[in-house]
Amino acid sequence: MPTSQSKGRIEVICGCMFSGKTEELIRRVKRAQIARRRVQLLKSERDSRHSLNEIVTHYGLSQEATIVSDSAELRARVDPQADVVAIDDVQFFDDGIVAVCEELAHRGKRVIVAGLDLDFKGEPFGPIAALLAKAEVVDKLRAICVVCGEEATRTQRLIDGEPAAWDDPLLIVGASEVYQARCRRCHQVSKPSAKG
Repeated sequence: MPTSQSKGRIEVICGCMFSGKTEELIRRVKRAQIARRRVQLLKSERDSRHSLNEIVTHYGLSQEATIVSDSAELRARVDPQADVVAIDDVQFFDDGIVAVCEELAHRGKRVIVAGLDLDFKGEPFGPIAALLAKAEVVDKLRAICVVCGEEATRTQRLIDGEPAAWDDPLLIVGASEVYQARCRRCHQVSKPSAKG
């Protein structure tokens, strides 16, 4: 007979900006709610783009969420009765989020995380690489490259219309005013900026 622990798993929804990660997270949350599962949705306080107490897609879909500052606060605020724990923009969390997700899955919870797999430089973003390795289910979504129209897997950061420099700060929260979806060929990162 299956135990509650055997139902636990980690699902990762990843991809570049504008690929529909949050939309897919909301879809899975709504399906779990239809199935009468108790769901808790959480997000980092670093994501202040659209709403302080909701996750919001670039197309305006929204869902109420619990706001937390880091993985320790997330662990403390998880509803023990939740069957499904969903976390948006997981790349904003510290590396401790990996252990929290593992712990929740071991306790029989379905853990669904969504986030950028690559930063603006095209490098693995924060804890996402470890989460991808530990997940039972991984879905990598793609957008459309705004330059050539091919499938996009990269997030292009623009500063005053020009590609960001390699040594620019890793975290700059924004949407279409700062970021674009691009394919590998059209993605650009400028050389380190001149210090002086």
